[in-house]
Amino acid sequence: MALIPKRTKFRKRMKGQFRGLTKGAQFVHFGEFGMQVLERGWITNQQIEACRVAINRYFQRRGKVWIRIFPDKPVTKKPAEVRMGKGKGAVDHWVAVVRPGRVLFEVANVPREMAQNALRRAAAKLGLKTRFVERVEQV
Repeated sequence: MALIPKRTKFRKRMKGQFRGLTKGAQFVHFGEFGMQVLERGWITNQQIEACRVAINRYFQRRGKVWIRIFPDKPVTKKPAEVRMGKGKGAVDHWVAVVRPGRVLFEVANVPREMAQNALRRAAAKLGLKTRFVERVEQV
């Protein structure tokens, strides 16, 4: 299941900025427990899929998983041993831009210990620091 957009307005995009904190998805909203990122960076569609597989395999058909990020930014790359110039390269892969405070994954219907272990395994697939967070009930 490759996570890529069905269609985009433009084929290629500029690199952009990493400034600031996340604009949304700061709290666990759907599940009971979540994984929150503490650094800024790019997460590729392969990394998201690897995390999803790691969580689901650990749960063994128990629990529910929500993915709160989507790779909607194209990253271009020129082929190997090609001289400089001659325009921007072709789209190589897709990434999700994450800023500190973003909840990446949420899980529910499993014990706290199991959720912690599953999300720890998923965090090992990412190159960013993360932490385990729980749902806070709004009064």
